[in-house]
Amino acid sequence: MVRFVLPLVALVVLGLLLVAVVLPSKRDTTVAVWWTRIRHDVGTLVRSLIALAFLTTIVWFVVLPLFGWSARGPIAAQDSGGLRNPAALTEQAPAMFEVAFDTSKGRFVVDVHREWAPIGADRFYNLVKSGFFDDVRFFRVIGGQLAQFGMHGDPAVQSAWRDAVVEDDPVRHGNVRGSVSFASRGPNTRTTQLFINLRDNSAYDRLGFAPFAEVVSGLDVVDSLYSAYEEGPDQGLIDAAGNAYLTREFPNLDYIEKAAVR
Repeated sequence: MVRFVLPLVALVVLGLLLVAVVLPSKRDTTVAVWWTRIRHDVGTLVRSLIALAFLTTIVWFVVLPLFGWSARGPIAAQDSGGLRNPAALTEQAPAMFEVAFDTSKGRFVVDVHREWAPIGADRFYNLVKSGFFDDVRFFRVIGGQLAQFGMHGDPAVQSAWRDAVVEDDPVRHGNVRGSVSFASRGPNTRTTQLFINLRDNSAYDRLGFAPFAEVVSGLDVVDSLYSAYEEGPDQGLIDAAGNAYLTREFPNLDYIEKAAVR
């Protein structure tokens, strides 16, 4: 509604300015007086229009984004609409590919090996290509153990993927330091959450967590992710409020700025 009201207000103000300039008073009946008044007020009108344009620009591009809006509507809605249909994101991944994660702490790069876990690699490939991980927080970081991420900051997108599960892969590669696996809440419940092993977590192999990738550069960046909150963030509240909840209650969480296939 804001994006319709502001232009309307601007038009009303402009109309009033034009009326004030063009329509003479009853006393100003001569052409000479009318022309003098118009010449006198043209400068005022121009200055008013410049000021109005400046204020509109400030509101449009500074004030509205602070409240989650842009000139085209809600920021989250306009940017994430294509992510709300998981069924459309099912492209098969290449046999091997590389993904660069630019984060608030720096860059790390992972190599994906589809043969390790084909189903997981395909899901990861589609998530990265669709931009799912951009602006996503590392919401569960346990120092020296693991770094977990993959809950979207827009609750509408998160809701769309909550039940978009894929089947488990057999474990063909161990959960060694630097390996990347999908998290799950039981058999065949993998969706979008991932974790990076910060130590040898081979015990996870017996639990069915199947690595599909490994960090090949920037593991020190992953080690440095903010970990003081540990398991403090509530996943139910992340589901409900997304990044608004995380940035308010856990402002020091590190996050992914951009993830891209290279």
